[in-house]
Amino acid sequence: MDCCFPIAGVCCNSVDKKIYVHLNYTVPCVRLLNASHQIGCQSSLSGDVGVLHVLESEENLEWVLRTGPNPPYTVILESALFTRSIMMKLKNGSSRVAGVAVVAPDTNPAKDFSPHTTCPNENTGVYSENYDPALAHCNVTVWNPEGSGLSYEEFDFPIFSLKDDNDTQVIRQCYLDHNRAVNGSTPQYPLCAMQLYSHMSAVTDTATCMRRNDINFSISPEMVCDPLGDYNVWASTRPLNNTAKGHKNWESVIIAAARLDSRSFFFDIAPGAESGVSGFVTLLAAAHALRNAIQEAQPNRTILYTFFQGETFDYIGSSRMVYDMQNNHFAVDLDNVHSVLEIGQVGLRADSKLWLHSDPVSRRNSSVNEEVRKLIVNLQSAATGLNFSVQEPGSSQPLPPSSFQRFLRARPIPGIVIEDHQSTFTNKFYESMYDNAEYLNISYPPNLTPEEQLEFVTDTAMALAEVATMVAQVLYKQAGGADAQLVNIKADPKIVTQLLYGFLVRSNNAWFQQLIPSDLMSYLKDNPTNLYVGVAQQSSEPTLLVQHLLANLTGSTINITQENCQSQREDEDDKESKHMYYYMWVQGAAPPNSTKREGYCVRSTVRLSKALSPAFEPLRDFTSKDYSTWTESRWKTIKGRIFLVASHELEMLTLGVGVGVLLTSLLLTYFISSKADILFSSGREPTNATY
Repeated sequence: MDCCFPIAGVCCNSVDKKIYVHLNYTVPCVRLLNASHQIGCQSSLSGDVGVLHVLESEENLEWVLRTGPNPPYTVILESALFTRSIMMKLKNGSSRVAGVAVVAPDTNPAKDFSPHTTCPNENTGVYSENYDPALAHCNVTVWNPEGSGLSYEEFDFPIFSLKDDNDTQVIRQCYLDHNRAVNGSTPQYPLCAMQLYSHMSAVTDTATCMRRNDINFSISPEMVCDPLGDYNVWASTRPLNNTAKGHKNWESVIIAAARLDSRSFFFDIAPGAESGVSGFVTLLAAAHALRNAIQEAQPNRTILYTFFQGETFDYIGSSRMVYDMQNNHFAVDLDNVHSVLEIGQVGLRADSKLWLHSDPVSRRNSSVNEEVRKLIVNLQSAATGLNFSVQEPGSSQPLPPSSFQRFLRARPIPGIVIEDHQSTFTNKFYESMYDNAEYLNISYPPNLTPEEQLEFVTDTAMALAEVATMVAQVLYKQAGGADAQLVNIKADPKIVTQLLYGFLVRSNNAWFQQLIPSDLMSYLKDNPTNLYVGVAQQSSEPTLLVQHLLANLTGSTINITQENCQSQREDEDDKESKHMYYYMWVQGAAPPNSTKREGYCVRSTVRLSKALSPAFEPLRDFTSKDYSTWTESRWKTIKGRIFLVASHELEMLTLGVGVGVLLTSLLLTYFISSKADILFSSGREPTNATY
């Protein structure tokens, strides 16, 4: 507590600040649960305290695990030592380990690093014992051979990521001053220690934590976990009545899909540049490139742009959309779906090639195979004249991890997944904090201001704009559009570079600010967007950004009042438009020499649909093997701090002296109280004294 005496001109700092140095930038590994087990990390309820030890090499682990005289230790790891080998040794010796802090570097490591599994989503894709078992469990292709599986291990101590800044310099100096053994000598007390708080409320598995959520012993019961989930974003090139769910007569739909989410070992650092951003930015740019052509000559079929959330965790978004289509809870059903074109990881083209993946099992059906062949021919034709080529992998190769697999689980549908890898991932940092702007070679000349960087067209933006051009032309042709229009369909590299900057560098920029309502300004940050799906309580930053970007890139500006716009109508008598369109009032730009923005109304077909696993709603089957059952534990406090700790002997001596003083004071108090009449008596005059 701070105390201050203004009259005397004297102030005293808080005792807390004199004892502790609080760490400003700490991102923990958190606990996740599914139908069978739990993964992740946690601390004890009061936080875990350990003597600091900066690990200099794997051989140096001996000090932590066996010979160090002052366990438990909190281990400081440089990123190069954050490997499965070291982490599993620390896990197996956890009685001497209080926690781990990983120093995140300013630049990416030279060595490959992926904490994900080698076979992402292997149990919830299409390939199984019932659908060509020979292709199941990555038997043919191990998609992510660099995957260490660290993100799917359970650790019974906290693990934090620390930014390499002043905090880490203080930690290192504290270690050097107090803890480092010199010439084999034992460090002397006081020693530098760290305390990490990340206690998780949920335990065991999803069924257990959801059951605990339902136990109501109070008016405001305490929840212990929440299902992972968010919202899918979708829009159609022809307005669809979103109120009338289910089959639409005479409607044929081509689904153009991309995933919105990613993850890493640490829950709040998931840039997903290659794994997520490269795909959905390409689809956004393609949708923008198609806007004018579709307004001039609407093709026969409808293109449905879909951005799926939660795909990292057993295809949450796509499985929910398929479920809704099967149960007449979506604007169209599976009978309306003609084909699927999915854009996967396309930011790292090796040898200037993109690969067109298809499902060998469904292609045994002649009609499906014929449509897939047409789609491939159209893609090859659209790529002519661009700076890359498109090819098919081997005919026996299964689909890579993709949302399209969830549609195939429901029925045979023609489709292609576009990737930059023939077999194993090109992405060597798959689902890690290093899958960032640097990895996509997004860089800017020195001395550019943030707004100049926003406008600077990078080589990566040029390359992805070409991919978006191909995708847009193919979608238009696949939808039955006229060939004469194809020459006018070109993606804008400036749009692509602004999208990449907004998601991978800083979302708080002038362009993004114009395209969102004023009440969403707090979502914009001066750092990259976190693509971790989060829990289903509210829309995440990437979902809201893509929703508004897609509306602005595909919709139209209409001249109506803000009140009518926000009431989902074009005038006071309009009762029908809200079923076909969605209206959003965005804040726009400020004119020159003014600070007041000029807002306007955007009319589009953009909608949100639930990306919450059917296992939670409506099935409540928390042990489901068909749908995602991932939940995230709740927590109360996430923080870290360092301080000097005295020896155990000194602590016991201090305690003993304190107890002695307490007992002495009690005895003294008792003695004084019992002799009070004698000690505090004074001479009294007799009661019959007279004056």
